[in-house]
Amino acid sequence: VQLQASGGGLVQAGGSLRLSCAASESISSIHIMGWYRQPPGKEREPVATISNIGSTYYSDSVEGRFTISRDIAKNTIHLQMNSLDREDTAVYYCYVWKPSGTNWGQGTLVTVSS
Repeated sequence: VQLQASGGGLVQAGGSLRLSCAASESISSIHIMGWYRQPPGKEREPVATISNIGSTYYSDSVEGRFTISRDIAKNTIHLQMNSLDREDTAVYYCYVWKPSGTNWGQGTLVTVSS
């Protein structure tokens, strides 16, 4: 499956952004989809995931501020990011996990200015 991420950009601290990740095939049966991010000079880290039954997971750093959702009809997942701060500056990558392996999108840059 191919993934196309979009929605990144420059936003002021306290603002919001909505990322999208469109898949090239149906996501209704995909086990896990989600987002990782890689801040400048740091390792890639998990952000949020959503399972095929709608269960969600959030890292402690984004819990309560970010919301992951999926639109099965459009084969797309979204990441609504609110109350952004400078620590959220990173390249955000969406991914799909299936028993056969993991596929990654190309990444979208989110820059939060003070």
